[in-house]
Amino acid sequence: MTLLYILAFVLLCIALNQLFRVFELSRDLRGEQLYKTHDSDNRFNGRGMLLFMFAFFAFFLWQIDSYYYRILPKSASEHGYKIDALLNANYALVVLVFFVVNGFLFFFAWKYHGTKDRKAEYILHNNKLEMLWTTVPAIALAFIIIFGLKYWNEIMKRNNDPNPLKIELYAKQFDWTARYAGKDDQFGIDDYMQINGGNPVGLDTNDIRCNDDILVKNEFHLPVNKEIVFSFRSRDIIHSAFMPHFRAQMNCVPGQITSFRFKPVITTAEMRKDPHVQRNINEINAIRAKKGEDPIEFDYLVLCNKICGASHYNMQMKIVVESEADYNAWLAKQKTFKAIAQK
Repeated sequence: MTLLYILAFVLLCIALNQLFRVFELSRDLRGEQLYKTHDSDNRFNGRGMLLFMFAFFAFFLWQIDSYYYRILPKSASEHGYKIDALLNANYALVVLVFFVVNGFLFFFAWKYHGTKDRKAEYILHNNKLEMLWTTVPAIALAFIIIFGLKYWNEIMKRNNDPNPLKIELYAKQFDWTARYAGKDDQFGIDDYMQINGGNPVGLDTNDIRCNDDILVKNEFHLPVNKEIVFSFRSRDIIHSAFMPHFRAQMNCVPGQITSFRFKPVITTAEMRKDPHVQRNINEINAIRAKKGEDPIEFDYLVLCNKICGASHYNMQMKIVVESEADYNAWLAKQKTFKAIAQK
């Protein structure tokens, strides 16, 4: 069958070549120049450009209508609404430019198609046009940058919570470890020389502040409506802690400590009931069912947003947002670093 397909393709190419040859000979017989462009050709192409513009715009709008629901659901953090507002402003600006620029492009191709009585004017330079297409984008970019800096400063400033929850996310190829500050609300110092199977982040056993620190793998929990202050470290290379549903991302840099803060406002259970989330999860489970795979349910995740190696795609950790009572009950079951080290 493969050989037949190849032969059919070769025969099709030969047939098309002969067809084009017949077309060329027919023009030679009529005494026409083979590659001379006629007004009728330009007029046809101009109308084709106009028709393509409407088809192009219709296809663009159809894609938005068909696939827009696959974007992230509403923000699960307090500051995320500002991020979404800025993103939507960018979307609106980009779509407006898309329609205006392409509208003029295709309209002019139709309106000013070539004719034998019209000659295109070659313009080497125009100061007014240069000023226009330099000033307008500069104003748009200034708007985006100013509002971006404004929102960033508002997000990163200290909130009114006098006692935020402190969590450190420790990255390495290819997993995460979360560390809670414990009852003393202080992180003990770390010593990379002490990293081992029972001490994956290298806590200094001589620092008593490390004794009540809590290390967790696979998943970590957050109380809803509580300000969280994250610290980020990396053992090996640059990773990027990305929590998309909370609109939060920060690089994890070896030898440095970076930070980010946010307040989760929607629990995992509440987000699972969101129609937007349910539609996406149902679609995913339908695909998994066809493959014979088990269904999944929605979970918040921290991902690595840097291409950090072969297993980068699988570097993730589950986040559970719950009521403060449920969070306290979960935390009470976790063992402190001292208890683990004594084993």
